[in-house]
Amino acid sequence: AGADNDLYINQAIVFIEDAIQYRSINHRVDSKSLWLYRWYYSRTCQWILSLTITVILALAFIEEPSSLTVTSDVRFRLPAWNPPCGLTESMELLCFLVFVADVSVKSYLIGWKEFWKNKWLMAYILTLIVSLTDWIVSLSFFCKESVRIRRILRPFFLLQNSSMMKKTLKSINSTLPEMASVVLLLAVHLSLFTMFAMLLFARTKDNQQDKEWVVYFRNLPDSLTSLLVLLTTANNPDVMIPAYSKNRAYSIFFILFTVLGNLFLMNLLTAIIYNQFRGYLLKSVQSSLFRRRLGIRAAFEVLSSLKETPASAQQSCVSVGALLQVLQKAEMDSRCKQAIMRSLKMCSCDQLSAAQFQKLFEELDKDAIKQHPPSPEYQSHFMQKMQFAFGHPYFGYLGNVVALANIISICVVLVMDADKQPSERDDFFLGAINCFFILYYLLEMLLKILAMGLKRYLSYPSNRFDGLLTVILLILEIATFAVYGFPHPGWRPEFMGLLSLWDMVRLVNMLIVFRFLRIIPNMKFMALVVTTLLDLVKNLRAFAGILVVVFYAFAITGIMLFKGAVVPLGNTSSKAELTGSCVDIKVLYFKEKNVISWCSAHFQAEVIYCLLSVLCVHPICRWAKIYFVAWWLISSVIWVNLFVALLLENFIHKWDRRCQRESLSDIEYQRTVELMFRDVLEEPTEEELMEKLHQHPHLQLCR
Repeated sequence: AGADNDLYINQAIVFIEDAIQYRSINHRVDSKSLWLYRWYYSRTCQWILSLTITVILALAFIEEPSSLTVTSDVRFRLPAWNPPCGLTESMELLCFLVFVADVSVKSYLIGWKEFWKNKWLMAYILTLIVSLTDWIVSLSFFCKESVRIRRILRPFFLLQNSSMMKKTLKSINSTLPEMASVVLLLAVHLSLFTMFAMLLFARTKDNQQDKEWVVYFRNLPDSLTSLLVLLTTANNPDVMIPAYSKNRAYSIFFILFTVLGNLFLMNLLTAIIYNQFRGYLLKSVQSSLFRRRLGIRAAFEVLSSLKETPASAQQSCVSVGALLQVLQKAEMDSRCKQAIMRSLKMCSCDQLSAAQFQKLFEELDKDAIKQHPPSPEYQSHFMQKMQFAFGHPYFGYLGNVVALANIISICVVLVMDADKQPSERDDFFLGAINCFFILYYLLEMLLKILAMGLKRYLSYPSNRFDGLLTVILLILEIATFAVYGFPHPGWRPEFMGLLSLWDMVRLVNMLIVFRFLRIIPNMKFMALVVTTLLDLVKNLRAFAGILVVVFYAFAITGIMLFKGAVVPLGNTSSKAELTGSCVDIKVLYFKEKNVISWCSAHFQAEVIYCLLSVLCVHPICRWAKIYFVAWWLISSVIWVNLFVALLLENFIHKWDRRCQRESLSDIEYQRTVELMFRDVLEEPTEEELMEKLHQHPHLQLCR
């Protein structure tokens, strides 16, 4: 009986931890498996796994072609260091071994039946097999092979390790059919206007009047490319200048194309993506809520099986003591744990029903609240007046005005000295005002600490930022006086190294501009916009992770496709170099951002349209258009619209709730993606929960 009770307690602990993290409970629940499960999801183990993923992704920086150069300009950079064969391969092998252990533990914990239902795990194993095979082939060729398939597969390890990224990807995949209809309409729009353009700007007998045909509409691929780039406004108004110079009426064609394409179709795509993606994301969050409720109910069911539960009870119940024992061992947020324990102490009953048990854990669904410590209470009447004066918001406004004066004075001095030689500058005025402002910032910090108390002062992020800046400025100012002496007429601190001490003081002073962010909470609409952006940043990890996956995959693909595609300047065999000075400049710009290393490959978005218009004129490069158009569709069209959809949803949610919550200066609320949809989610019924629990492959319930 004692062993059974220990097992039930451990099962309840794991189920509650699963509920907190929105994890599935369909895993083995015997004693050894529970120990392995908790060890796998421990902070140490997950930290090792995250570090391994970071290392294998970062290998692209040092692998050939290496990105370890100070500058990307091919005219000035030194040859990059390329690691010897076997160095990065050894690090890869260590990472692969960690991934093999990871997939083995996951497969064992969920069981054989669940394994065949889990497509992500099967894809995980397939990715490892392909990567290890490619790794062996690489060593057999002594690292001289030009194509490494495993490099493109590396982002998968990041993708499969995040449940939120999987849900986001599933939502995107479900939205694709609706996106495809608008993209097809966009393709029809491009095709029709391409035909019209080829008819309007056809070749004539007068070669002087055929500039539009020569540059932009010579043939079908060039015409389609020109209008596709115009859809992004990257070649606007260059593409219409020759025709407009010939006849103003040609502007009607380009206006119609831009209005229909940019104003109607692209915004229609945004609306469809927002509507569809919101629905699928809501379903995903609904499934997360179901997982949480299922985990809590599973914990209740196993705790109700304890031997100490009264046999005479008409319905299942859990003793308060058993729940307290579980809470003490479970890994959960201290705020939630303390709130649940307070509720238990206030409860007069010794046994908890299923509804009471579930209600206790609703604390997990509430907003995280951060309450600031109270201000000190002074007995002296003089100190009370000081506290009132320097704790008043107007004192903070005065600090903002002084910071504005600081910024204006620095800008004035920089503008006046912009054209002067270093030997002609007199830094006496700037040194004197810097000394004054730093003394004011120090005085302001000390007076605020006096009024608010140190703990309350440090509880505000804006105060911590101001205090850190003040301390840095004070240290740099003291160091400046120690090295250069006090400011005096003709005072010119010498320039030493990359940045002199004096220049560092001036740069840090510019950070004071952030002091004005403190006025945002006092402006309701601006506060709404800013809190929307902050919440979006906090909950953007899944979207940012998928964006990293897309960037990484396209960067590696670009390296393999375009490695050596551009001949270095000075080589007379370069076709692009011989076409004219305009093309020379574009090729040079491309080579500065060339897709020849992983790091520089991430800048390819800046030069996509340059490449489409310059490099793709050669027959060998025309197929490169597919790569760059695919990049534009995924990154600019689809992903930007998905970001706009999440931004709109977050903003509308806050706008609808702005009158429901009173603004309290001493309380800060923190929201997550799940909490953002909390008001529209449906609670699962008891029948649904019990039906799912009875389908558990490894848990046998007593009822």
